[in-house]
Amino acid sequence: MDPCPLATASFVDGLRSVVEALVVALSWPIITYFLVLNTSFLALIVLGWSSSYRDRRRAHLEGAEHLLSSGRVAGISLVVPSYNEEVGIVESIQALLALTYPEVEVVVVNDGSSDRTLQILIERFSLIRVEPQTHGAITTRVEPTATYIPRDGRGGLLVVDKPNSGRSDAINVGINHASKDLVAFVDADSVLEANALLAVVQPFLDDPLRCIGSGGSIRPINHCVVDRGRVLEVRMSPKYLPRIQAVEYIRAYVLGRQGWARAHALLLISGAFGVFRRDVVLSAGGLDSYCIGEDLELVTRLHALHRRSGTPYSVGFVAEPTNWTEVPPTISVLARQRRRWHRGLWEVLWKHRRMCLNPRYGRIGMVAIPYYWLFEMIAPLLEVIGMIVVPLGLALGVVPWQYAVLFILVAYTYGFFVSLAAIVIDTIHFRRYRRGKDIRRAVTAVIAENFGYRQMTAVWRLQGWWAALRGKTAVWGVMSRQGFGGSSTSDEGS
Repeated sequence: MDPCPLATASFVDGLRSVVEALVVALSWPIITYFLVLNTSFLALIVLGWSSSYRDRRRAHLEGAEHLLSSGRVAGISLVVPSYNEEVGIVESIQALLALTYPEVEVVVVNDGSSDRTLQILIERFSLIRVEPQTHGAITTRVEPTATYIPRDGRGGLLVVDKPNSGRSDAINVGINHASKDLVAFVDADSVLEANALLAVVQPFLDDPLRCIGSGGSIRPINHCVVDRGRVLEVRMSPKYLPRIQAVEYIRAYVLGRQGWARAHALLLISGAFGVFRRDVVLSAGGLDSYCIGEDLELVTRLHALHRRSGTPYSVGFVAEPTNWTEVPPTISVLARQRRRWHRGLWEVLWKHRRMCLNPRYGRIGMVAIPYYWLFEMIAPLLEVIGMIVVPLGLALGVVPWQYAVLFILVAYTYGFFVSLAAIVIDTIHFRRYRRGKDIRRAVTAVIAENFGYRQMTAVWRLQGWWAALRGKTAVWGVMSRQGFGGSSTSDEGS
């Protein structure tokens, strides 16, 4: 008798037993989990929309001109960490220097670039070397080697050169050299809208004694028409990878974070666009240069410090104007980004684990951090389990087809309508994408997100988590840039 069929049958029986046990243990918890997850997304989106609607009405009443002439706005130092940014650095810095704001200082920190980033800055802005003048004492991993200012001494630009030591350490160096009351972190691959600073400081004006930080929204710039550091026309990319990310950013970085701010439980101000009181950041010791999720860690630490000391404080967010940033154009770059993000999330949550479900930390400890543990940290694990167990269970006959349909409805179809709601709100309320072609592209991206993209990102996030648990050395990796000046005006594809 051939032993192979017997061995195969034995393996299938064993596999069926394992899958059946998993189905019995996890089937309804997984359904409940995704139901609550998508409902929480929807609640944050609606809450964010209501808050944005209120802020927009007030902005129309007050206006930028009133703020410019009021004398109430504090000076801002824009810290721009730069590593191998020769493609778009000039356009980015030109845009920052041209921002509509009474008092702006741009501190570019060249983090040991191996390309011509520093040389291009020196040539294009006529920089000369000067003696450094520091205004802070944050401990940094390396010391700057040179500082530069424009030859005519005007323009509010300061360039600091240093050996490579990572983005967080570069920002800390920039904070030490900054001189204004407020400090903002802006990525070199980003373009701020002209009145973005006037908008993002509004929480400081609303609550001048307590506000310690304010975040702004982030949107992809890929395939937008850009000239001289200004977004002339907003377009949805014809390529699926950037446009799916555009949907993600609308859902999470525009409306989602606005919802968290409205609930007074905002835990993350994006490192690509955030403003803080400089004295608060200095007293906290700056960014943790050994944590790969440094933006999340800083805000979480500031919450913890103020809660423990009993000092009244607030953290704000504005949904518009926005900061336009280049998102990963390829799967390999996107995979590195998502692994890094999830690893950073794990590091921060584990570092501040004592805050979780601790009433001493208010809504942050009782709502925000548990939410991040349950619906951000664990979500990819349950999604991967579901997308393996459900099809396998169907094939082995241990999962009823009715359950498979219910799983798809709750995990994917419900998620599709949540994302669609975000697109509808964004289209009606913010009107960033005005062409019918762009709106159709956004809707097709919402559909396409569920067919491969979500599954890939879930796997990548698990890989980042696993790398952290194994203690593997964290690396930022290389982000391929296409540059703003090269933003195409062609518009092929659908």
